[in-house]
Amino acid sequence: MFWLVIILLVFTFQAATILLLEFRNPAKAVAWLFILFCVPLIGFVVYYFVAQDYNKRKKVRKGGSRIFREIRETIWEQAHIVEHADQMSGSRYTHQHRLFNMLSHLSESPITGCNRSQVLTNGEETFEAMLRAMEQAKHHLHVEFYIFRDDVISTKFQDVMIRKAKEGVKVRLICDGLGSHKMSWSFIRKFQDAGVEFHYFLPPLIATIDRRVNYRNHRKIVVVDGRIGFVGGINIGDDYLGQYPEVGFWRDTHVQIEGDAVYFLQNTFLNDWKLASGEQITEPQLTELFPPHICSGNERIQILASGPDQDWDAIQEMCFGAISVACERIYITTPYFIPDPALYEAIKTAAVSGVDVKIIIPYQSDSRLVHLASMSYVEELLRAGVKFYQYRKGFVHAKVLIVDDLLATVGTANMDMRSFFCNFELTAVLFEMSSMERLTEDFERDLDQCSQIEVKVFQQRSRWQKGAEMLSRMLSPLL
Repeated sequence: MFWLVIILLVFTFQAATILLLEFRNPAKAVAWLFILFCVPLIGFVVYYFVAQDYNKRKKVRKGGSRIFREIRETIWEQAHIVEHADQMSGSRYTHQHRLFNMLSHLSESPITGCNRSQVLTNGEETFEAMLRAMEQAKHHLHVEFYIFRDDVISTKFQDVMIRKAKEGVKVRLICDGLGSHKMSWSFIRKFQDAGVEFHYFLPPLIATIDRRVNYRNHRKIVVVDGRIGFVGGINIGDDYLGQYPEVGFWRDTHVQIEGDAVYFLQNTFLNDWKLASGEQITEPQLTELFPPHICSGNERIQILASGPDQDWDAIQEMCFGAISVACERIYITTPYFIPDPALYEAIKTAAVSGVDVKIIIPYQSDSRLVHLASMSYVEELLRAGVKFYQYRKGFVHAKVLIVDDLLATVGTANMDMRSFFCNFELTAVLFEMSSMERLTEDFERDLDQCSQIEVKVFQQRSRWQKGAEMLSRMLSPLL
């Protein structure tokens, strides 16, 4: 009896601790309590080392000491900032002052007005564009990826970076410590021996000890001489070229940007570089890192960064704000669909209101648990009028949102809670009609490779399937 009382007290203490620390996020508290009930004590140990807590968010933010504050004046003097809704292209924002004001105040990255962009579909087109731009580097080359593999295409990137470093170009490379953990030390040494500055972002062991293992850098950034930038869903690996038989064709989207918006890609990279390396950029470097450029385009583009180093969950709030004002269409492509409660209700409300909501998700996922959690959200949204499509040609990994003719986004963030609230993410918000039309064409072309989920058929899935989805749904805030 004595030991039973001790066990009960210990369990109660663990449960109370989780409830106290996660009172701001009930869904997350339920997920951790579910784990605690399944694996007592072990679940609490995992919670201690893995769970996001707000003190650590402050620590990451303080450690980052955003370099943006030091270079804000430089950027603002050189960039063409769109300050009023009537400065947007066409008349689409005439009655959208509220959305414009929200976007303008979401983060320290405003809407910029002097840009050119090119939507890149799939790995082959993206890698070709990246390598071509990297070959042009004269002063610096900044590369940051969640996954950087040790394979054929990775070696091509390595060769260019090594050659540029030997030519005197400043080459910096950041890879996420968990996402790129399979990169061999011999591969890394080739970078270092050639003068490429390489740093892992929060290596797993260090991050675990420091209780920051839950903060993964999911960004994919390339910046060439502060003039050309890339962002999107594509990492560096042969799988993004469809070379992995178990995955097959890999459908993805990236975007190449020239102009003012590159300043903010650069700023994000430098902030991550300081977090990863501890190096502080000095004032004399600003001119070459943020060079003046000739305005060769008039596209409006905004770069939104979110993560533990930010005061706002900017990408989630942008998605919620845009979906909430949609009148005609909402097109979403995402490999993982685990929306937070606010976004879930916004999508549901839009569909009930008659908005054409179409969502493309994979037919075969690379994570069984995440796939089950995603499917748990489908039935109620189907009944509300949302149309779900499963991509069957291969694996769809693109992260795209199109809302009316107001905006489209291409970035690194999935439509899930991990991307919105835990990971370091980056998204380009595009306001140019030509970009939206290209992304819409890609979306409609992808629909031809999809099968639509019919609500009556979906409701007939087995009890085992429904039960697995229910259990996965309980863990969805952590996935």
